[in-house]
Amino acid sequence: MLMPGGREEGKRAILITGTSTGIGKACALYLDSIGFKVFAGVRRETDGSALRKNASDRLTPVIIDITDSESIDSALKFISGEVGGAGLAGLVNNAGINAGGLLEFLPIAEIRNLLEVNVIGHIAVIQAFLPLIRKGHGRIVNMGSGAGIMPLPYLAPYSASKAALAAITDSLRVELKPWRIPVSIIEPGIVYTPMWDKAETEAAIKAKSLPQEAFDLYGSTINEVVEILKNKQRIKMVAVSIDVVARTVARALMAKKPGTRYIVGWDARLATFLTWALPNRVIDWLVMLFFWRQLGLK
Repeated sequence: MLMPGGREEGKRAILITGTSTGIGKACALYLDSIGFKVFAGVRRETDGSALRKNASDRLTPVIIDITDSESIDSALKFISGEVGGAGLAGLVNNAGINAGGLLEFLPIAEIRNLLEVNVIGHIAVIQAFLPLIRKGHGRIVNMGSGAGIMPLPYLAPYSASKAALAAITDSLRVELKPWRIPVSIIEPGIVYTPMWDKAETEAAIKAKSLPQEAFDLYGSTINEVVEILKNKQRIKMVAVSIDVVARTVARALMAKKPGTRYIVGWDARLATFLTWALPNRVIDWLVMLFFWRQLGLK
Protein backbone atom coordinates (compact mmCIF):
# COMPACT_ATOMS: atom_id res chain seq x y z
CA MET A 1 0.00 0.00 0.00
CA LEU A 2 1.33 3.42 -0.89
CA MET A 3 1.27 6.73 0.88
CA PRO A 4 0.55 9.97 -1.01
CA GLY A 5 3.48 10.63 -3.29
CA GLY A 6 4.13 6.94 -3.84
CA ARG A 7 6.06 6.29 -0.63
CA GLU A 8 5.62 2.94 1.05
CA GLU A 9 3.79 2.97 4.37
CA GLY A 10 6.26 0.59 5.93
CA LYS A 11 8.99 3.20 5.61
CA ARG A 12 6.85 5.92 7.17
CA ALA A 13 7.26 6.46 10.90
CA ILE A 14 4.72 8.01 13.22
CA LEU A 15 4.53 8.80 16.93
CA ILE A 16 1.29 8.30 18.85
CA THR A 17 1.04 9.42 22.47
CA GLY A 18 -1.16 7.73 25.03
CA THR A 19 -1.30 4.23 23.54
CA SER A 20 -1.62 2.16 26.71
CA THR A 21 -5.40 1.79 26.41
CA GLY A 22 -8.46 3.02 24.57
CA ILE A 23 -8.30 5.06 21.40
CA GLY A 24 -4.52 5.37 21.43
CA LYS A 25 -4.04 1.62 21.67
CA ALA A 26 -6.54 1.01 18.85
CA CYS A 27 -4.79 3.58 16.65
CA ALA A 28 -1.35 2.12 17.32
CA LEU A 29 -2.41 -1.43 16.49
CA TYR A 30 -4.41 -0.47 13.41
CA LEU A 31 -1.71 1.75 11.93
CA ASP A 32 0.84 -0.95 12.62
CA SER A 33 -1.39 -3.48 10.87
CA ILE A 34 -1.50 -1.42 7.66
CA GLY A 35 2.25 -1.01 7.53
CA PHE A 36 3.28 2.11 9.42
CA LYS A 37 6.32 2.09 11.68
CA VAL A 38 4.64 3.08 14.92
CA PHE A 39 6.38 4.63 17.89
CA ALA A 40 3.80 3.99 20.59
CA GLY A 41 4.01 6.38 23.51
CA VAL A 42 3.38 4.76 26.90
CA ARG A 43 4.18 5.76 30.47
CA ARG A 44 5.10 2.30 31.77
CA GLU A 45 7.24 -0.47 30.32
CA THR A 46 4.56 -3.05 31.18
CA ASP A 47 2.08 -1.19 28.96
CA GLY A 48 4.58 -1.26 26.11
CA SER A 49 5.18 -4.98 26.53
CA ALA A 50 1.44 -5.69 26.48
CA LEU A 51 1.05 -3.65 23.31
CA ARG A 52 3.86 -5.49 21.56
CA LYS A 53 2.12 -8.84 22.07
CA ASN A 54 -0.57 -7.83 19.59
CA ALA A 55 1.63 -5.95 17.11
CA SER A 56 4.29 -6.56 14.48
CA ASP A 57 7.99 -5.90 14.93
CA ARG A 58 7.46 -2.47 13.38
CA LEU A 59 5.75 -1.18 16.54
CA THR A 60 8.18 0.23 19.06
CA PRO A 61 6.97 1.29 22.52
CA VAL A 62 8.51 4.56 23.73
CA ILE A 63 8.33 5.79 27.31
CA ILE A 64 6.98 9.33 27.25
CA ASP A 65 5.21 11.41 29.87
CA ILE A 66 3.99 14.47 28.00
CA THR A 67 4.00 16.55 31.19
CA ASP A 68 7.69 15.86 31.82
CA SER A 69 10.21 17.76 29.68
CA GLU A 70 12.99 15.27 30.41
CA SER A 71 10.78 12.38 29.33
CA ILE A 72 9.89 14.20 26.11
CA ASP A 73 13.55 14.98 25.41
CA SER A 74 14.52 11.36 26.02
CA ALA A 75 11.82 10.10 23.64
CA LEU A 76 12.88 12.66 21.03
CA LYS A 77 16.50 11.55 21.25
CA PHE A 78 15.56 7.90 20.84
CA ILE A 79 13.16 8.43 17.94
CA SER A 80 15.59 10.80 16.18
CA GLY A 81 18.20 8.06 16.30
CA GLU A 82 15.75 5.55 14.89
CA VAL A 83 14.39 7.59 11.96
CA GLY A 84 17.52 9.57 11.09
CA GLY A 85 17.16 11.99 8.20
CA ALA A 86 13.81 10.49 7.16
CA GLY A 87 12.04 12.25 10.01
CA LEU A 88 8.45 11.53 11.02
CA ALA A 89 5.46 11.15 8.74
CA GLY A 90 3.05 11.94 11.53
CA LEU A 91 2.46 12.89 15.12
CA VAL A 92 -0.82 11.83 16.72
CA ASN A 93 -1.46 13.72 19.97
CA ASN A 94 -3.81 11.35 21.73
CA ALA A 95 -2.74 11.24 25.39
CA GLY A 96 -5.33 12.61 27.75
CA ILE A 97 -7.20 12.32 31.03
CA ASN A 98 -10.66 13.22 32.25
CA ALA A 99 -11.89 15.04 35.33
CA GLY A 100 -15.61 15.28 35.84
CA GLY A 101 -17.85 16.67 38.50
CA LEU A 102 -19.55 19.81 39.66
CA LEU A 103 -17.27 22.66 38.66
CA GLU A 104 -18.09 24.55 41.85
CA PHE A 105 -16.55 21.79 43.93
CA LEU A 106 -13.77 20.42 41.70
CA PRO A 107 -10.31 20.89 43.29
CA ILE A 108 -8.27 23.48 41.41
CA ALA A 109 -5.24 21.16 41.49
CA GLU A 110 -7.24 18.50 39.64
CA ILE A 111 -8.35 20.98 36.99
CA ARG A 112 -4.83 22.31 36.59
CA ASN A 113 -3.44 18.79 36.14
CA LEU A 114 -6.04 18.00 33.45
CA LEU A 115 -5.14 21.12 31.48
CA GLU A 116 -1.46 20.30 31.89
CA VAL A 117 -1.98 16.89 30.30
CA ASN A 118 -4.68 17.64 27.73
CA VAL A 119 -3.38 20.98 26.49
CA ILE A 120 0.09 22.02 27.65
CA GLY A 121 1.53 18.52 27.24
CA HIS A 122 0.45 18.36 23.61
CA ILE A 123 2.02 21.75 22.91
CA ALA A 124 5.27 20.55 24.48
CA VAL A 125 5.30 17.43 22.29
CA ILE A 126 4.52 19.45 19.16
CA GLN A 127 7.35 21.88 19.91
CA ALA A 128 9.79 19.04 20.48
CA PHE A 129 8.93 16.94 17.43
CA LEU A 130 8.24 19.60 14.80
CA PRO A 131 11.81 19.43 13.43
CA LEU A 132 11.30 15.71 12.74
CA ILE A 133 7.92 16.43 11.16
CA ARG A 134 9.56 18.95 8.83
CA LYS A 135 12.24 16.46 7.87
CA GLY A 136 9.65 13.83 7.06
CA HIS A 137 7.24 16.20 5.30
CA GLY A 138 4.79 14.88 7.87
CA ARG A 139 1.60 16.03 9.49
CA ILE A 140 0.00 16.49 12.90
CA VAL A 141 -3.25 14.91 14.07
CA ASN A 142 -4.80 15.99 17.36
CA MET A 143 -7.40 13.95 19.21
CA GLY A 144 -10.25 16.25 20.16
CA SER A 145 -13.77 15.38 21.27
CA GLY A 146 -17.39 16.14 20.64
CA ALA A 147 -17.31 17.63 24.15
CA GLY A 148 -15.15 20.38 22.70
CA ILE A 149 -17.84 21.13 20.11
CA MET A 150 -20.74 21.16 22.56
CA PRO A 151 -19.39 21.46 26.13
CA LEU A 152 -21.21 19.26 28.57
CA PRO A 153 -22.30 19.85 32.17
CA TYR A 154 -20.19 18.06 34.78
CA LEU A 155 -17.36 17.85 32.23
CA ALA A 156 -16.37 21.52 32.12
CA PRO A 157 -12.56 21.10 32.46
CA TYR A 158 -12.46 18.23 29.95
CA SER A 159 -14.69 20.11 27.49
CA ALA A 160 -12.52 23.20 27.91
CA SER A 161 -9.35 21.25 27.21
CA LYS A 162 -10.77 19.78 23.99
CA ALA A 163 -12.07 23.17 22.83
CA ALA A 164 -8.60 24.58 23.50
CA LEU A 165 -7.01 21.80 21.46
CA ALA A 166 -9.35 22.61 18.56
CA ALA A 167 -8.27 26.27 18.73
CA ILE A 168 -4.61 25.25 18.84
CA THR A 169 -5.17 23.03 15.80
CA ASP A 170 -6.65 25.90 13.80
CA SER A 171 -3.90 28.35 14.76
CA LEU A 172 -1.07 25.90 14.21
CA ARG A 173 -2.37 24.85 10.81
CA VAL A 174 -2.00 28.44 9.55
CA GLU A 175 1.40 28.90 11.20
CA LEU A 176 2.76 25.77 9.51
CA LYS A 177 1.30 26.48 6.10
CA PRO A 178 4.63 27.76 4.68
CA TRP A 179 6.03 24.24 5.22
CA ARG A 180 2.88 22.51 3.94
CA ILE A 181 2.47 20.63 7.20
CA PRO A 182 -1.21 19.67 7.55
CA VAL A 183 -2.74 19.88 11.03
CA SER A 184 -6.03 18.08 11.65
CA ILE A 185 -8.25 17.32 14.60
CA ILE A 186 -10.37 14.22 15.15
CA GLU A 187 -13.56 14.99 17.10
CA PRO A 188 -15.37 11.78 18.06
CA GLY A 189 -18.59 11.64 20.01
CA ILE A 190 -19.04 9.03 22.72
CA VAL A 191 -16.53 6.20 22.27
CA TYR A 192 -16.83 3.26 24.62
CA THR A 193 -13.42 2.60 26.18
CA PRO A 194 -12.15 1.44 29.60
CA MET A 195 -12.29 5.14 30.54
CA TRP A 196 -16.01 4.69 31.23
CA ASP A 197 -15.37 2.06 33.88
CA LYS A 198 -12.80 4.30 35.53
CA ALA A 199 -15.15 7.29 35.32
CA GLU A 200 -17.91 5.37 37.12
CA THR A 201 -15.59 4.44 39.97
CA GLU A 202 -14.15 7.94 40.29
CA ALA A 203 -17.59 9.56 40.17
CA ALA A 204 -18.83 7.36 42.99
CA ILE A 205 -15.76 8.17 45.10
CA LYS A 206 -16.12 11.90 44.43
CA ALA A 207 -19.79 11.83 45.30
CA LYS A 208 -19.00 10.35 48.71
CA SER A 209 -16.28 12.94 49.36
CA LEU A 210 -18.40 16.00 48.51
CA PRO A 211 -19.33 18.32 51.36
CA GLN A 212 -22.91 18.47 52.60
CA GLU A 213 -23.17 21.90 50.97
CA ALA A 214 -22.90 20.27 47.54
CA PHE A 215 -25.86 17.99 48.27
CA ASP A 216 -27.85 20.90 49.72
CA LEU A 217 -27.30 22.91 46.52
CA TYR A 218 -27.48 20.23 43.82
CA GLY A 219 -29.69 17.66 45.50
CA SER A 220 -30.26 14.39 43.65
CA THR A 221 -28.29 15.58 40.59
CA ILE A 222 -25.11 14.17 42.09
CA ASN A 223 -26.43 10.63 42.43
CA GLU A 224 -28.15 10.80 39.05
CA VAL A 225 -24.85 11.58 37.30
CA VAL A 226 -23.33 8.51 38.93
CA GLU A 227 -26.30 6.48 37.67
CA ILE A 228 -25.66 7.71 34.12
CA LEU A 229 -22.16 6.30 34.26
CA LYS A 230 -23.45 2.99 35.58
CA ASN A 231 -25.81 2.59 32.63
CA LYS A 232 -23.21 0.97 30.37
CA GLN A 233 -25.75 -0.53 28.00
CA ARG A 234 -27.24 2.86 27.18
CA ILE A 235 -23.77 4.33 26.68
CA LYS A 236 -22.80 1.52 24.33
CA MET A 237 -25.97 2.05 22.30
CA VAL A 238 -24.98 5.62 21.39
CA ALA A 239 -21.21 5.08 21.25
CA VAL A 240 -19.17 4.95 18.07
CA SER A 241 -16.81 2.01 17.57
CA ILE A 242 -13.24 2.59 18.64
CA ASP A 243 -12.14 0.99 15.36
CA VAL A 244 -13.94 3.72 13.41
CA VAL A 245 -11.90 6.33 15.24
CA ALA A 246 -8.66 4.46 14.45
CA ARG A 247 -9.53 4.28 10.76
CA THR A 248 -10.33 7.98 10.77
CA VAL A 249 -6.90 8.75 12.19
CA ALA A 250 -5.41 6.65 9.39
CA ARG A 251 -7.37 8.69 6.82
CA ALA A 252 -6.00 11.91 8.29
CA LEU A 253 -2.46 10.53 8.05
CA MET A 254 -2.81 9.08 4.55
CA ALA A 255 -5.03 11.50 2.63
CA LYS A 256 -3.36 13.46 -0.12
CA LYS A 257 -5.26 16.51 1.10
CA PRO A 258 -6.29 15.80 4.69
CA GLY A 259 -9.32 17.48 6.19
CA THR A 260 -8.98 20.08 8.89
CA ARG A 261 -11.65 18.39 11.01
CA TYR A 262 -12.96 14.84 11.15
CA ILE A 263 -16.27 14.58 13.03
CA VAL A 264 -16.82 10.96 14.08
CA GLY A 265 -20.15 9.59 15.30
CA TRP A 266 -23.75 10.68 14.90
CA ASP A 267 -23.75 12.50 18.25
CA ALA A 268 -20.71 14.60 17.35
CA ARG A 269 -22.20 15.42 13.95
CA LEU A 270 -25.46 16.38 15.61
CA ALA A 271 -23.62 18.59 18.11
CA THR A 272 -21.80 20.32 15.26
CA PHE A 273 -25.07 21.05 13.47
CA LEU A 274 -26.91 22.21 16.59
CA THR A 275 -24.19 24.63 17.67
CA TRP A 276 -24.31 26.16 14.21
CA ALA A 277 -28.10 26.26 13.88
CA LEU A 278 -29.52 27.03 17.33
CA PRO A 279 -29.22 29.72 20.02
CA ASN A 280 -27.25 28.81 23.12
CA ARG A 281 -30.28 28.72 25.41
CA VAL A 282 -32.03 26.19 23.19
CA ILE A 283 -28.88 24.07 23.17
CA ASP A 284 -28.76 24.26 26.98
CA TRP A 285 -32.28 22.85 27.12
CA LEU A 286 -31.44 20.08 24.65
CA VAL A 287 -28.34 19.08 26.61
CA MET A 288 -30.38 18.76 29.78
CA LEU A 289 -33.00 16.78 27.89
CA PHE A 290 -30.30 14.40 26.65
CA PHE A 291 -28.93 13.86 30.13
CA TRP A 292 -32.19 13.26 31.91
CA ARG A 293 -34.46 11.80 29.24
CA GLN A 294 -32.27 10.23 26.56
CA LEU A 295 -30.45 8.11 29.12
CA GLY A 296 -33.74 7.03 30.64
CA LEU A 297 -33.32 8.46 34.12
CA LYS A 298 -36.56 10.43 34.14
